[in-house]
Amino acid sequence: MSVKKLFAGVAVAALAGTAALAQEGAIRIGVVTPISGTYAGIGQQVSWGLDMAAEEINAAGGINGRQIELAYEDSEANPAVAVQKAEKLMTASDVDFLTGTVNSGATLAVGQVAERAGKLIATTVSFSDAITGSGCSPNVFRVNARAGQQSAALAVWLKRERPGAKVFYLGPDYEMGRSTVAAFRKNAEEVGAESTDEVFAPLDAKDYSQYFGGIRAARPDVLYTSVAGNDTVRLFTQLKDFGLLDGLTVLGASGTVTSQNIGAIGDAAEGFITGVGYSTQIDTPENKAFVEAFNARNGADPDLYGADSYGLLFAYKKAVEAAGSTDTDAVRTALEGLSWETPQGVKSIRAGDHQAMQPVYVVEVKDGAFTIADRIAGEDAIGEDVCDRF
Repeated sequence: MSVKKLFAGVAVAALAGTAALAQEGAIRIGVVTPISGTYAGIGQQVSWGLDMAAEEINAAGGINGRQIELAYEDSEANPAVAVQKAEKLMTASDVDFLTGTVNSGATLAVGQVAERAGKLIATTVSFSDAITGSGCSPNVFRVNARAGQQSAALAVWLKRERPGAKVFYLGPDYEMGRSTVAAFRKNAEEVGAESTDEVFAPLDAKDYSQYFGGIRAARPDVLYTSVAGNDTVRLFTQLKDFGLLDGLTVLGASGTVTSQNIGAIGDAAEGFITGVGYSTQIDTPENKAFVEAFNARNGADPDLYGADSYGLLFAYKKAVEAAGSTDTDAVRTALEGLSWETPQGVKSIRAGDHQAMQPVYVVEVKDGAFTIADRIAGEDAIGEDVCDRF
């Protein structure tokens, strides 16, 4: 069914239900995100984006006359903890919708909880291709760019700027790390890069020097990494201290160097290249206004996590208004194929796998700041739909 027909089909129900919905109290949205631990900085951006969007939506009258109420739980970047907190929110607290998961393993696990509870979740952060691929779920959506989309953008840059480069891969040892390395390795080899070796470090690793001998022996032109949060600070600082950054181009996942950790990394981040679904440098009136408002509210610029989390609530608002209720089946149908406005432009959710399609930007750190080096169209970055569960 087309989006146009879908919206026409639910219009009568939406109008009929508006008055009743206005009397049902707040729409409760659960947020299971890392408030403590190595990914706490990412969780901070998630909460800033969600809080800001909720405030704007509530000030404009809410969703069908109902206010949004956010209920937070700390996932500690631990999938087991995330599952416990999600179950609490979906059962005891009876939230209408859930978001906030950062760790890809947590998103996959919480997706199973959502199916059992008959609820919907959406991630604005997790990269693993499995979330909207081999591990896809009818109850899980993703509004941020997945690993494959980011890798496609980086491969375009690699082919142009470092043709035939030798690449070494270093990722965190869990679902996100392994999937991002696999995705970039595939794309890099397709454009003629030579893969040397890959290693995976435990989450919250304190000493990366144990991997440096392998990097030196491989003599790569490019190091690809998908470590994130505080792990990035330790990795980049140690790479610089051991002299490995000389003559080495570092590429990485979009969560590796962000506005949350770039200050702590310092000049070790210089020259870092990544593919992202959002940048403060997007030159549109809408994004400029968003960056200004976000900074005024939070005292910091948004990164991709803050921007995608902010945008999510407007997608949910549009879907609930189209569905005429917060009913899981009705909202799922409304989200499938939905297009909506975000700070980075119009996004749409592919119905077949629940993956958002959007432009992806190649971003480079120059003089301690992020600059846009290239833009890849959404249809060129999204890749094929491999979800076969729905």
